Amino acid sequence: MDNRATAPFGHCPSTVFSLFGHIARMTDETDAKKILTASPNWRRPPRRLHTTWMKTTQQDLKSNKLSLTEAVDMAQNHPLWRLMSMFGATHS
Repeated sequence: MDNRATAPFGHCPSTVFSLFGHIARMTDETDAKKILTASPNWRRPPRRLHTTWMKTTQQDLKSNKLSLTEAVDMAQNHPLWRLMSMFGATHS
């Protein structure tokens, strides 16, 4: 089953997981990695969608029984993360 055909806005977990893994493997000094692992205390401006990329990613991780911390650790092993992201894309 192709998730892109059934998911809204072309959402595909393999794409989300691929980007997540790429950011998670960056050095800790990289702004993108800091943002990924930070706990922001802010609200989106009015009239903006409430579903952010991070919320979507966290929902996808939760459906695969992974926490954000576990996923960041797992993403350090690139071959394992790639297998997991491909499996998640075809079996979610």
